Amino acid sequence: MAVNDPIADMLTRIRNALMAGHEEVTMPSSKMKEAIARILKEEGYIKNYRVESGGSSARKTLRLQLKYVGERRHRRPVIRGLERVSKPGRRVYARKHELPWVKSGMGIAIVTTPKGVMTAQRARKLGVGGEVICKVW
Repeated sequence: MAVNDPIADMLTRIRNALMAGHEEVTMPSSKMKEAIARILKEEGYIKNYRVESGGSSARKTLRLQLKYVGERRHRRPVIRGLERVSKPGRRVYARKHELPWVKSGMGIAIVTTPKGVMTAQRARKLGVGGEVICKVW
């Protein structure tokens, strides 16, 4: 099935898997999705991720291991919310001093810049702006 916005599809798959309490979620892979997964792992929102080649098909698959806190009956997902900011129909760009703060610094904004995909906090330190992809808290 063709997907118009693969990043929104990725975020929706993660959101649905967290609500269902799954340990892992799989999706078609791309360089942008791998970069987002790398940031989520670096920031401690997921346990791990890996890219698997599709065996008979040429498509690669991205598999994320989701992270939860608490004991078995009282466990909660580490990711409390995911929000897509820049969409194919409405791109959102921000200068270095306009980059968003998420939940007063308790969350992250993922930004694609000329220097690569990174958090808004790191982009501020490097003095670059870019397209705001999504917010995670």
